[in-house]
Amino acid sequence: MHGRATRSSHRGDQDCMNHCRVPDSLDQFTTGPNSEESIDGVTDTVAKDSSIDDIEKDITSEIADIRKPSKKTGIAAVWTDVPCLVFFRTSPPIDPVSLVQDVVRSAAKDPTKKRTRCTQRLTPSTLIGFASEEGLDKVAREVLAPHFHAELAVPKKFAIRPNIRNHNILKRDGVIKQVASIVGPGHTVDLKNYDLLILVDIMKNVCGLSVVGPEYESLKRYNLQEIFEPTSQQPQPDAQAQ
Repeated sequence: MHGRATRSSHRGDQDCMNHCRVPDSLDQFTTGPNSEESIDGVTDTVAKDSSIDDIEKDITSEIADIRKPSKKTGIAAVWTDVPCLVFFRTSPPIDPVSLVQDVVRSAAKDPTKKRTRCTQRLTPSTLIGFASEEGLDKVAREVLAPHFHAELAVPKKFAIRPNIRNHNILKRDGVIKQVASIVGPGHTVDLKNYDLLILVDIMKNVCGLSVVGPEYESLKRYNLQEIFEPTSQQPQPDAQAQ
């Protein structure tokens, strides 16, 4: 399954999907602002005509809404029974990594405009598969190839960050070693000054993987709540103080 963006929230998952309309919010980052649909000559905007009174305008507007076909988007919510976790499946040409980065960059550009009350963190996965050594191997080889195995690829510094939830088969150290072996020789591990960060998300029987850049840290690890309402940093005690 290609394209998956997860969303973690403080509220009940079903309530968040219904109340916050996250697919609609994400969709604004995948469509142009000037797109307009026309159905049998009736557009979203009702023409202004001084000869038509307000009631007729309202009726015309309602008819246009009824005749308007349901909007097809490349984003669909997928219900899970994991608390505080919601999946959104994306379809080509939407890239989940680019989508999440666009959302977070937009939030960081003006954090005073808080666009969500429920979403805490967005995590992209380019590809997902079965949470086993074989499944992880298949997913990792496909996702990592363009970044590390392309022809004339330059050496890169990388880090691996696994996140395991509701799963007890694959272990953190084993996941890191397996993914690092797939990255292969010619590249070096650098946990702080990496060029690329490999995100591995394992939840129940599903594993997902994506590759992001070094701005992951400056964008608060895609934590929207930290962007909108940063946690105050406690002053460090003076090492000389008694």
